[in-house]
Amino acid sequence: MRVMAQMGMVMNLDKCIGCHTCSVTCKQAWTNRAGVEYVWFNNVETRPGQGYPRTYQDQEKWKGGWVRTKRGRLKLRAGGRWQRLTQIFSNPKLPELDEYYEPWTYEYDNLISAPLGEDTPVARPKSLITGRPMKIEWSANWDDDLAGGPELAPQDPVLKKIKDEVGDRVKLEFEQAFMFYLPRICEHCLNPACVASCPSGAMYKRSEDGIVLVDQDSCRGWRMCVTGCPYKKVYFNHRTGKAEKCTLCYPRIEVGMPTVCSETCVGRLRYLGLFLYDADRVTEAAAVENEQDLYEAQLDLILDPHDPEVQAAALRDGIAPDWLEAAKNSPVYRLAKEYRVALPLHPEYRTMPMVWYIPPLSPIVDALRDTGNDAEDADNMFGAIQSLRIPVEYLAELFTAGDPGPVLQSLHTLAAMRSFMRDENLGGQPDESIPAAVGMTADEMFALYRLLAIAKYEDRYVIPEAHAEVGRQLEELGCSLDFEGGPGQYSSGTFGEASGRPTPVAVETFHALKQRQTTEGIVDVADADAKVNLLNWDGLGVPLGVPTVPPRSPESS
Repeated sequence: MRVMAQMGMVMNLDKCIGCHTCSVTCKQAWTNRAGVEYVWFNNVETRPGQGYPRTYQDQEKWKGGWVRTKRGRLKLRAGGRWQRLTQIFSNPKLPELDEYYEPWTYEYDNLISAPLGEDTPVARPKSLITGRPMKIEWSANWDDDLAGGPELAPQDPVLKKIKDEVGDRVKLEFEQAFMFYLPRICEHCLNPACVASCPSGAMYKRSEDGIVLVDQDSCRGWRMCVTGCPYKKVYFNHRTGKAEKCTLCYPRIEVGMPTVCSETCVGRLRYLGLFLYDADRVTEAAAVENEQDLYEAQLDLILDPHDPEVQAAALRDGIAPDWLEAAKNSPVYRLAKEYRVALPLHPEYRTMPMVWYIPPLSPIVDALRDTGNDAEDADNMFGAIQSLRIPVEYLAELFTAGDPGPVLQSLHTLAAMRSFMRDENLGGQPDESIPAAVGMTADEMFALYRLLAIAKYEDRYVIPEAHAEVGRQLEELGCSLDFEGGPGQYSSGTFGEASGRPTPVAVETFHALKQRQTTEGIVDVADADAKVNLLNWDGLGVPLGVPTVPPRSPESS
């Protein structure tokens, strides 16, 4: 057993309202640059729907992920090494711009520079690629809000796969449609196909925390990683000629802060924490014969941080004591392994994804209330789960390779929690038979409720900071994100932070950001120990930089 640490995320889909705040803040932090206008490291899709890029889940078309050979070994779906070598100068399995969308802006200057006339000036859309006027037809978060419509939803690859099983239970008319939001980021897989696909070795998985990154110095723009990723979360920067992807906001993670998408999530649906896993068994688990066994195989990889043997092995393999303590308190471990309410996205791709999802339960309440039944009664809820507008079979195709068992277990647990807590909150006598029906105790049910419904900031994000002894290896010098126009970089200038060589983003910028975001007061300029960069000071925190101006004496005034 070789113990390694993996930073993971869980998203509670019952809470997502589709506001796209996570998408916008991620865009501003990482992809608001030339060459990546069409790129969204975080996007929010509506299911059923085609997704972004369109129909990315159709692996017969895009050839992403792994397949199991007759000998029981794993092979990239796009082909072996020699086959990919023959396509290195012309990769035919890439989404085109139409599958993403052509990014645009508006002629805002026309609003203020147009001559006086009888008609109100307009800001016509123009392409950010060609600069020419264009007609807006689609974007990353465009038809998602219409995904239940009869023109778009039938193209959903998952819906196509199960249409014979569900018959007419999926209603595509707007007045009968049901949809739920599915936020997506890079899965930072335990067995990443993008890393195995890269001919130049530029894609790599950090041994410290499992975050998958791209070495910009080594990347040669072959774009095999785009093909290899079944989630299509690797993108090509057409300006730099390099691949880029979600970094799980590693500079923030290193100083103990959550990702930007988590920090700004309106619904508080994201959880961040550590998994401990057995690295020696990843390939074996990913190569199990039956696709529906992959979920359990991945769960078996995840180690119990409370087990003394696991603790001893973790310390032996270099897991720091404070990281081990963080793994014990990890909300993602509790939701995925202890309570089994969180499920991986498309485990059949055999990449062992580490972003997990709690399936949505909300519509069951509306369905019961419409029929005049008690929408919170446990017996009613258990019986109605099978009659959701969005079939359990659909959720199973998303999260468990078509096996409805784990999905039903998760939904039953969530339904039991809702019914149990109603009696608790209304002052009634808690019915302990409700948690017993899903294999839990009353205390466990209450703990699950606290985690899903009223968890505080420090309970949702349990992120150990990087250690100083490995800090230099975690800088841009190791991650090679230091390229012109890259994330977190600054142009050269005469004054302030833009002067000279850029400050490593994980050393000063994010430590300063953490102080500004966690402080409770305004900096007192009379404090001789306070340091403030006057060129970009927002008045909060104590960022490193130019010392504060000393207080003025009465004589000088």
